[in-house]
Amino acid sequence: VRTERLEGIGTMGEVVGAAFLSHVPTIMLPLETRLELNEGKEISLVPALEKLRKDKFDTLDYDTVIVFDSHWFTTVEFIVTSHERRVGRYTSGELPRGMSQVPYDIPGDPQLAHAIAATSAGRDDAWITAIDDECLPIEYPTVNLLGFLQRDEAWVSFSCAQTGEYRDFMLTGQLVGDAIRASDRKVFLIASGAMSHTFHSLSTLRAHESSDPSHIFSPAARAMDERILGWWSEGDHHRVLDSYPEFLQHKPEARFGHYLMMVAALGGAECTARGVLFSDYENSIGTGQVHVNFEL
Repeated sequence: VRTERLEGIGTMGEVVGAAFLSHVPTIMLPLETRLELNEGKEISLVPALEKLRKDKFDTLDYDTVIVFDSHWFTTVEFIVTSHERRVGRYTSGELPRGMSQVPYDIPGDPQLAHAIAATSAGRDDAWITAIDDECLPIEYPTVNLLGFLQRDEAWVSFSCAQTGEYRDFMLTGQLVGDAIRASDRKVFLIASGAMSHTFHSLSTLRAHESSDPSHIFSPAARAMDERILGWWSEGDHHRVLDSYPEFLQHKPEARFGHYLMMVAALGGAECTARGVLFSDYENSIGTGQVHVNFEL
């Protein structure tokens, strides 16, 4: 990245935090409903977010959160939000009973967003565009985390290109990291999404609403998720990346693009940040859900 593209930003930026977080709609339900769905027990994901806020988000100094949003599917490019502020209410078209009229008020970071987009200018192997359209839809991998983690910092959402492949996610994440380091921003990265991501069928899924991982869609998917969690705990991102073709067989959410971009921004296969579990590894109607913070 040529720093002259980033006029007025500076050259002392850094990533100060990174986490792989579940945005599963269950976290937005009232406690009474969560208990009904989970055999009378609280899911671990909600108290884990509260602990993560207290132990990490409230103790770190950062200007901007970038959310790699695994539900924001773009087609011909990656997009980064460049609004000065986004204010509104969110109702999910997918699950409107559980996520209805959720208010959000999000300061943005247009300067950093445009700096990120500028890293792809003139290239024929990367496409990143900054968009500030006030009618741009927002997705719940961003919205659902706000109530737990938002302070007064800027939040920026980053799309997962549905046409993207491994090299696209890794290159794009690398460019995001380059733009941060060429800025004066301190940034917290969130990969918002699931691990393996196959749902049980409509006719059977109500028998699989418990958070117990025995309800993960298949034993093979659960085993793969748990192998990755083990590698993360050791800081062995190289092994995780090497296993990507195998993991694709278990349909990770958004082709695991949210994780790939995050880890690429942290150095890719050279990243050795250890993953610390803040929640249990849990089921959500077949999918693998977890909160992991990476110690940088």
